[in-house]
Amino acid sequence: MMKKLLHASLAMAMALSVAACTTTDPYTGQSGISNTAAGAGIGALGGAVVGAIAGGSDHRAEGALIGAAAGGLVGGGVGAYMDQQEARLRQHLQASGVSVARNGNDIILNMPNEVTFRTDEAALSGRAMQVLSSVALVGKEFNRTRLNVLGHTDNTGSEQHNIKLSQRRADSVAAYLMNQGIAPSRISSYGYGYSRPIASNATEAGRAQNRRVEIVLSPLQ
Repeated sequence: MMKKLLHASLAMAMALSVAACTTTDPYTGQSGISNTAAGAGIGALGGAVVGAIAGGSDHRAEGALIGAAAGGLVGGGVGAYMDQQEARLRQHLQASGVSVARNGNDIILNMPNEVTFRTDEAALSGRAMQVLSSVALVGKEFNRTRLNVLGHTDNTGSEQHNIKLSQRRADSVAAYLMNQGIAPSRISSYGYGYSRPIASNATEAGRAQNRRVEIVLSPLQ
């Protein structure tokens, strides 16, 4: 009887990880697994295993059931939080020239140089300030998120010059976000120079893509 209950509880956790997870992305039209549902399923499965072990031999099935419910709540909560934040950012950044991408529970904002800075400068443009004001507005609403600002350049000029330029640009973005009310403890800035290209530096079009600032938003642990 105990084994049957344990198997049933683990089956429930597995079912949570797949049931009702498939959604259609309103921006791409592609079907996939929602971050909320996937987070709930993974959390439920992990919680079931931990609960089963913690429950001991006499209460293992009960522990698995409780663990599955608790794990699903935690996992789904993080996914739902980031889903809502992503939707709000997409709403505020429409037609801004800034792309919004998702990688697990991270949201990546790609701000091309044409939006942010003049050539070889680190002073924010008026357009960049408008964009960052929108990012800060969402960031204050979703205050359990960390913002990592990453500066990137193309390979024109020396490595040392580009590292310093990318750091100054990342610092400018970070400072503006702080001035808009984001707590400094939630923001970090890094300059990577031309060490992380996303396109070929052999062409002007590729170099233009590489000149960018990324803001990676991650849930605070």
